[in-house]
Formats: sequence, structure tokens, C-alpha cells
Amino acid sequence: MKIIFLCGSLEPGQDGVGDYTRRLSGELIKLGHQVRIIALCDYQAICFNTENQMVEETRVIVNRIPVSIINNQRFIWVENILKEYGPDWISLQFVPYSFNSKGLPFWLPSFLKKLKSKYKWHIMFHELWLGIDIESSFKHKCIGQFQQLIIKKIFVNIKPNLVSTQNKLYQFFLESHNIKVDLLPICGNIPTTALKNKTIKFIQFVLFGTIQTGAPFGDFIIDLVSNKINFIKPIKFIFIGKNGSELFYYTTILDNYNICYEVMGLQSENVISQVLIDSDFGISTTPYFQTEKSGVYAAYREHKLTTISVSREWTPTKGQYIVPNIIKYEKNNLNIIEVDFNVFNLNSMAKQFINSISKI
Repeated sequence: MKIIFLCGSLEPGQDGVGDYTRRLSGELIKLGHQVRIIALCDYQAICFNTENQMVEETRVIVNRIPVSIINNQRFIWVENILKEYGPDWISLQFVPYSFNSKGLPFWLPSFLKKLKSKYKWHIMFHELWLGIDIESSFKHKCIGQFQQLIIKKIFVNIKPNLVSTQNKLYQFFLESHNIKVDLLPICGNIPTTALKNKTIKFIQFVLFGTIQTGAPFGDFIIDLVSNKINFIKPIKFIFIGKNGSELFYYTTILDNYNICYEVMGLQSENVISQVLIDSDFGISTTPYFQTEKSGVYAAYREHKLTTISVSREWTPTKGQYIVPNIIKYEKNNLNIIEVDFNVFNLNSMAKQFINSISKI
């Protein structure tokens, strides 16, 4: 099978969907398929280039088109690549903000229509439109209306053979627009390379990646302290990755309760994997109903970490459901138990993707 993926940017470690696409491509290559990636709007590239990117010892050929390039030139480059490569499938990895900094890529539907030709098309929705939650602002609801129009136009123009997303909530909203959608859980961007250190002297909570605003972390710590008698070892928090401006607020709370913590910052994949495998619980600040779209959650899952959702209120206007294998924190009702679940990893995802497109 010959596949081309279209995404936004491909600077390693700077774009979550780009990292996801690179890992999936590498695994597909290991399975014997031919794969290439085109970054349509690369924010880090300064000129059009072709390069080899390594992912877990596998070479992936990528083309990077700067975001600043005019669309006529962008189309010429992409069309030439497609003609030369001759893929069986084109897979669009869709996030509105990947293709326009304001989340409104009005140019994209007509651009894709001109590329349509004889290829089979797949769309993976990593994100939908703004305004699907009750708490969203009027501005976000307005932007969301335009984003829905863009998505509908893409469907009309390319008539995709297969559509996927990674969670039931997004599936529900897409199917409300008469779009048939398969579920394809995502993999994390951190390969599981470490072995568990059995001499850890703490019950370890890890918070990996960006901390989102509005999470009731203070309430969570109060409830955790009230329940720490149930733990056989002292509690420790590890912060790793690019946590953002909320980090100071979190460490201040931990200082107030004399809870041990360590701030590790940006680290290599191997170090992150070691921290995750040595931890007992992973904290997610992504809104509960969106947890499954999070690469951080996927990394927790692949490292067999029980995930606790400690997030701001984010209530879907419809389609609510219980997210499997995730503990939803509720104030004054903390019940932490380790979850036993089957690991869905990169290899599983790649095989499910190939099985899906092979049936069409």
C-alpha cells in the first residue's frame, strides 16, 4: 500500500499531530507499506524541502512547505509530489488550526478538490470545531459555525472513502452531520522504551505536558491529602515536559501542603518514558470528555498508567458518555483505584488503520 499523509507541521517535538503522523508512518513502513508525509503549512520550515526524519530507527521521507508560501505555489509542489509518488491513499490529518493560525482555513476545501483525482481519501479528525460545549463563548460559537462550513465543504469536494476520529464524542457530532465515522484510538508520542524501577519510594503522580487553565488542582490536593492514609508510601508529584504558566500555581499548592515534587522540564523521550513507567497515576488537565484526543493520555495509557482527569468544566451540548478507563475527579468524592486495561499501542493503531483502508 502506498500512502501519503497531509498534516500541518513536521518539526519534531513542536507539533503533536505531526509527531503522531510521523510515528504512525514509521510503524506502517515497518509493516511493509510505502509512506510519505507532506506538511502543508509548516510553521518552522523556512523553505520548501525534502528531508529524512528518523522515528524509532525508521526513516520517513517528508516534504515541508512553509506556511508563508502562497497557495498557488503550495498546490504546484503538492501536485508534483502526488504525480511522482502515485499513492493509493491520501490521509488528511485534520486540525483547523494546523492550516490557519485563526482556525479558519477557508482555502483548504478548494485546494483539496483540485488534488482529488483518482486517489482514495481518508480524513482523521484530531479536533472538530469550536463551540460544542455549553461553556463556550459567543465568539467561539461563531468561529465554530464557520469551521463546520469548512468541514462540510471538504466532504462535498473530496467525498472521502473513510473517516476516523479518536473518541465517541467527536464521532457523535460528526454523525449528526450524516458523516459515517470509524473510531481509531491514537497512540502517544513517547515510545515505551523504559523498564520499571521497582525501588521507587513514593506513590508517584506525573503531570506531563501543558497544564490547561481552570483545573481544580487545589481541590484535588485537599482531597488527596485527606485520603493519603490509604497510601502505603509518601506521595510525590513529577512535572515533566513543557508545562506552561500554570506550573507555578501548582507547585505553590504543593508547597503549602508540604507535598514532595520535582520539576524536570523538557527531557528526552527515553527519560520521559522512564518517568511514566515509574509512576502510579497520570494527571490529565484536558477536559474529561476530550481526554481521548490527548497525546498525553495516550502516552499514559501505553505506559500502563491510571489516568485521573482533573480539569475545568467542559460540558458537551449533546453526546455525553462515560469515558472508559479514566477516573473523573469530583470535589469531595475522590476515589483513586488503579485501572486494569488492555494497552492499545502504536502497532495496534497501525494495524487497525491498514485493516480499515484495506476493506475499501
